[in-house]
Amino acid sequence: MTASSHRISRGSDFSRTLKSGARVNARDFVVHLAPVGPQWPDPTGLRRDVAMTGGPWLGLVVSKSVGNAVVRHAVARRLRAAFAATRHLCPAVETYVVIRARRGAADRTSEELADQLRSALTSRRVIEMTPTAGTPTGAGVGR
Repeated sequence: MTASSHRISRGSDFSRTLKSGARVNARDFVVHLAPVGPQWPDPTGLRRDVAMTGGPWLGLVVSKSVGNAVVRHAVARRLRAAFAATRHLCPAVETYVVIRARRGAADRTSEELADQLRSALTSRRVIEMTPTAGTPTGAGVGR
């Protein structure tokens, strides 16, 4: 599982990743990836917990359209397990990853979600993402 120190918890980090990160569509979710660090000027500087723990960091968006609270929490657990198994595929250690679940995610097993996440993280758009640039190469494509 993903440790709490490797989870995105600030709303500004979620917003920034969703707005300016590279986006990759999978069947049952959308993956947003964005680099972290000096290339993202932050008035408070690089977060201490980010600098100390290393990444990548995971954030989940599982809305009510996926199901009731029990279903949403089950989907979130499966997505965290899938990310833990595939986190080594992220293009850079300093990466924020936000996974936005779709309705179909509730009907998938952890293995199916991990396969979809593996495909998403090895897609051309993610591979072309440059960790030192201000914006990923694929940002804004497919919106």
